[in-house]
Amino acid sequence: MGRITETVKVLLIINVIFFLGSQFLIPNAVQLFGLWFPENPNFHFWQPVTHMFMHDQSSIFHILFNMYALWAFGGPVEQSLGRNKFIFFYFSAGLGAALIHTLVGYYHYQAGYEALINAGLTPSEISDTVNKAFTSIQQSGQYSYPNINELDKVRGMIEAFSTSAVGASGAIYGVLVAFGMLFPNAELFLIFLPIPIKAKFFIPGLILLDLFSGVTGFSIFGANIANFAHIGGAIFGFIMMWYWKKNSFNDKRWY
Repeated sequence: MGRITETVKVLLIINVIFFLGSQFLIPNAVQLFGLWFPENPNFHFWQPVTHMFMHDQSSIFHILFNMYALWAFGGPVEQSLGRNKFIFFYFSAGLGAALIHTLVGYYHYQAGYEALINAGLTPSEISDTVNKAFTSIQQSGQYSYPNINELDKVRGMIEAFSTSAVGASGAIYGVLVAFGMLFPNAELFLIFLPIPIKAKFFIPGLILLDLFSGVTGFSIFGANIANFAHIGGAIFGFIMMWYWKKNSFNDKRWY
């Protein structure tokens, strides 16, 4: 894990440039480059790619943890796959994370929509409700939800519509899966549990914790984490690695 490979180095630099630019040069960077719900007015077609290079502007720890993981696990994976295959893998995992995150958002949006229809609102009233909620959240960070029986579904709908996803975590979860499949017996450590755990146990356990948080809403690693984006990156990473290991892992045309 000691050497920084060329592609990983470039990805690290781009992430840092995006982070510094969003801090000091482009005040509305999240609106432009974060991944928004497709029905949100802030959504643009480039966001499934650019959100991979955006990070939480309120805390430096988000980008530090992600860049450490990219350095620690990305280098060995790039050395094993080759540059071109690693680039394809990294962006495919990130796009897979965006896809799963968006599909889960549509699920929550539809559930809330049906709850509001059942409460007697018309489609135009629902559209006004969602847009007012989004505006209120953007301006003050809060919104007064309507008093209906299925309030949790409406909360999920508003959150899916009004919250952007940022970070390299989805792509990095794909890299983690690749590392676990390439080096299953490598011993890893959790910061709060300094006991060596083999990658073939550590990485699936990490993904299961994300799945638990995504399904239950109980956040283990902190608030505002796009758990299903992590899972999406892991799923797409696994599919690609499984296919390559079975069919064309050593195909030199990728190098």
